Amino acid sequence: MARLIMRLGSKSEVFYRDGQTWFCSTGLPSDLVVEVGETTFHLHKVLNLVHMVVEECLFPLLSRSLVIANRIKDSCGVDDENCVLQFHDLPGGAKTFLLVAKFCYGIRIELNATNIVGLRCAAEYLQMSEDQGDGNLILQTESFLNEMFGHWTDTIKALEACEESLSYSEELHIVSRCIDSLAMKACADTSLFSWPVSESGTAHCPEGNHVLWNGICSTAKPQTSSEDWWYEDVSFLRLPLYKRLILAFDSSGMKPERISGSVVHYAKTHLPLLCREPSFQSRNNAAPVSTASHPSDMDQRSLLEEIVALIPTQKGATPTNFLLRLLRTSMVLRARPPCQEKLERQIGAQLDQAALEDLLIPNIGYSMETLYDIDCIQRILDHFIRVDHESLNSSSSYIIDEGQLMGGSHPLTPMTMVATLVDGYLAEVAPDVNLKLPKFQSLAAVIPDYARPTNDGIYRAIDIYLKAHPWLIDSEREQICGLMNCQKLSLEAITHATQNERLPLRFIVQVLFFEQLRLRTSIAGWVFVSDNFENSQNSTENNAASASIVHGGAVRDRCTGADDITERISELEKECLSMKEELEKLVKAKRGWNIFLKKFGFRSKAKSIDPKTAKPSSDSKKLKPCNSKTSAPKVSFANGSENLNKGESELQVLKEN
Repeated sequence: MARLIMRLGSKSEVFYRDGQTWFCSTGLPSDLVVEVGETTFHLHKVLNLVHMVVEECLFPLLSRSLVIANRIKDSCGVDDENCVLQFHDLPGGAKTFLLVAKFCYGIRIELNATNIVGLRCAAEYLQMSEDQGDGNLILQTESFLNEMFGHWTDTIKALEACEESLSYSEELHIVSRCIDSLAMKACADTSLFSWPVSESGTAHCPEGNHVLWNGICSTAKPQTSSEDWWYEDVSFLRLPLYKRLILAFDSSGMKPERISGSVVHYAKTHLPLLCREPSFQSRNNAAPVSTASHPSDMDQRSLLEEIVALIPTQKGATPTNFLLRLLRTSMVLRARPPCQEKLERQIGAQLDQAALEDLLIPNIGYSMETLYDIDCIQRILDHFIRVDHESLNSSSSYIIDEGQLMGGSHPLTPMTMVATLVDGYLAEVAPDVNLKLPKFQSLAAVIPDYARPTNDGIYRAIDIYLKAHPWLIDSEREQICGLMNCQKLSLEAITHATQNERLPLRFIVQVLFFEQLRLRTSIAGWVFVSDNFENSQNSTENNAASASIVHGGAVRDRCTGADDITERISELEKECLSMKEELEKLVKAKRGWNIFLKKFGFRSKAKSIDPKTAKPSSDSKKLKPCNSKTSAPKVSFANGSENLNKGESELQVLKEN
């Protein structure tokens, strides 16, 4: 441990203690009693050099302290043998006055970072300046302080000691000088400096790694390259001084991430409740019972609110999981609304960096309607949407489309991440039987459709909700399924949906309709690609002589294209076969395809399609896409097996060509 020491005096120890009383074994009776708090000191106004055990000046106290000299003169006089002085407000108390008395008697004492602040304040209080004698205590302590400010660890200890005599330390600017010294060192580049900086040619003390500067012994703090090397040291400060120190670091230009790291470390050190996981069984008494080893709930609440005020507001400076844990703790401690609102806004600004488990905040409010605090997450999500819209509006002209979304463009990536996060959160809270449908819908509807490249996540959450709420009527089931875009379901989700009895039949029909439409579009697209490929092949053969330089590469490209088409045809065959099997299962489950079509107003293909115009008749009903923002081609869904067979025929033609 680094330790800066200055030794004063040369005489042997002559003070001894008896209970709360200190005596000086000089061989002379005491003629001065000094009371400091509950401790009494029996001292001497005058020392006869003939009878003294130690050599000392004639007036050990009077010649060093103007305050003591004036009080003796005003109250009892120099010759009075029963003189009593009281210094109950002396900075540092009895332990500091003992060092002052030893200094006046010339007894050996050591100045260090722990006692220097008290001694400096006591010397000022007793007016022990150079006017009372050369090398007096004010000069000695001030010299040591100036040397100490060059060393990080000793300055930290001195700043802690300032808390015992804060008012005097403020008057003497010891607190501000400590903070300025620490701020300079903490903001310095650790790759260039190590505190303290030792000069070349310095000698070492016999005690080990101590370095000797003009008779002053110190231990050099090892250099470290980590930016968090000072977090642990400042975490032992009380909140008022820590707050001033952090503000000084901020004004000195320290990075917000480093300030935030220190605040996180300080909060974890002084908030025991922060690291506890609240229990659902004890939600009514979520706050722990205060004990002697833990601060009270009121103290923790006040400390938490001060810590929240110190957190940098820059986006991403503070980890989102820590902010969410602070928010959870603030709910347990019943912090004031402005404190929770600031945390919610800051979490909302960087919600894309959150993890799902951190969002599962138990509902510890007064209503406790649901298992998790849905309202809190709704507010946080609203903050995120607002910040995201502001960032999009402030940027240059930006067009939202699927290609940019899948490509990971910067403005859309956070929204996509939050969409996945919200879908996962909905799946976690969906089993709660007390979760009302409007709350579920409100939370899911905040995410725009473009932010979900696939709707498998929201489909899973809806399916869990329907399973946990079997009493929902058909209109409510259709309402909640309206949150999905069935055109964005994967093949696996479509397969599951067609067999899901909890879904409305209308939604299942829409799912099958769009899957058939997608299959037919894919077949038509690959037919077009195949025709272009043949034309390109013929053109290449006709111009083979003029393109002989790139002939080898063209052949390889044609082979690769043919392989791709063959692979895609195989995939379409599998999809077509799977669709056919699912349709057959659905027909059997619904007691025949005719019953299935009549329920939705469909007629056979011969009746609903005019063979001449190939348009649906006026009395045939049209299916509307679920949550679709683009109008789909009007393709009849009647006689699904025949359409699938037609798709198979088209595939066969592709294979033959």
